[in-house]
Amino acid sequence: MERQPVRSSNIVSVGYDSNSEILEAEFKDGSVYQYFDVPKDEYDSLRSASSHGIYFSKNIRDNYKFKKQ
Repeated sequence: MERQPVRSSNIVSVGYDSNSEILEAEFKDGSVYQYFDVPKDEYDSLRSASSHGIYFSKNIRDNYKFKKQ
């Protein structure tokens, strides 16, 4: 999955696969997580948020099942 860089103190890049509804996030510590069943509009909202980190913490981190890569 291709990830796009974001400006954040904690997140390096995010990517999304619309067929599987998987959102992938790479963090500054090098870890990569995949979040499952994330709607496309949620990913779009993350990408357009004024603070990617705050949006991610409030709307994605604890709201979707995930797996560390």
